[in-house]
Amino acid sequence: MAQKIDIPVVINGKVYTLSGYEGEEYLQNISTYVNGKISECKTSEDYRRMNGEYQGVLLALNIADDYFKAKTRADELGRDNAEKEQQLYELRHEVIESQIKHEASMKLVEEYKEQISALQRKVVQLEADRDRSDD
Repeated sequence: MAQKIDIPVVINGKVYTLSGYEGEEYLQNISTYVNGKISECKTSEDYRRMNGEYQGVLLALNIADDYFKAKTRADELGRDNAEKEQQLYELRHEVIESQIKHEASMKLVEEYKEQISALQRKVVQLEADRDRSDD
């Protein structure tokens, strides 16, 4: 089991301690993301005029929006992946069927070749018998 770590991060100019099992880089990425969202919100004049509580709610809504858009995209990709896996399964099945048909055809070709050879030998024998009887 991974060991829980605590790391200091700076979010909106203040130092916070983040704790988690995911690793330092992951926790740093989270704080960087939150800082980016705060900076993005601060570009709005309306956001800067809001009190701290409203700013926090708006920030949470923006992060939730990003989350749900990412989740929707991940779900779409999951469905696409399932469809592609089904298509791949069907294609593999078709390839196997084609290989079986090819092998059966090749077996028939060999059988026909043997029959042709036997018939050619019989023709040669019949011609030889005819030539002998003509003599």
